Amino acid sequence: MKSHDMERLVAAARNAAENSYSPYSRYAVGAALLDADGGVWTGCNVENASYGLTMCAERTALFKAASEGRRSFRAIAIVGGTADAPAVPCGACRQTLAEFCAPDMPVAVAPLREGEATLRTLGDYLPHAFTPASL
Repeated sequence: MKSHDMERLVAAARNAAENSYSPYSRYAVGAALLDADGGVWTGCNVENASYGLTMCAERTALFKAASEGRRSFRAIAIVGGTADAPAVPCGACRQTLAEFCAPDMPVAVAPLREGEATLRTLGDYLPHAFTPASL
């Protein structure tokens, strides 16, 4: 993954976080997912008074892409939190990403405002994912 592609994804994720609906946690998160064709799909977290119905930014971006027929992805950037404690994908997001993304897919995590992204892989976040190959 080229550094300018990751910078573009982080910027798109920061823009997406501006649309966060997070009146309860006040913790805005944005995500930008790069598909195999170079398209960028963004999402933000959308909270609900019934907390279990809250949707994370990563799954919002993925579901938008999947609902438009995209099935292959090259990278994702997630922004939220601070430089000391940036947002990382929750377990549900990790598992949902594993449905469509390879374990070596780059995952950039960056603070909501300014700051450098940390780069890992989906496999680093979910080393033993349950995937379609597990069935």
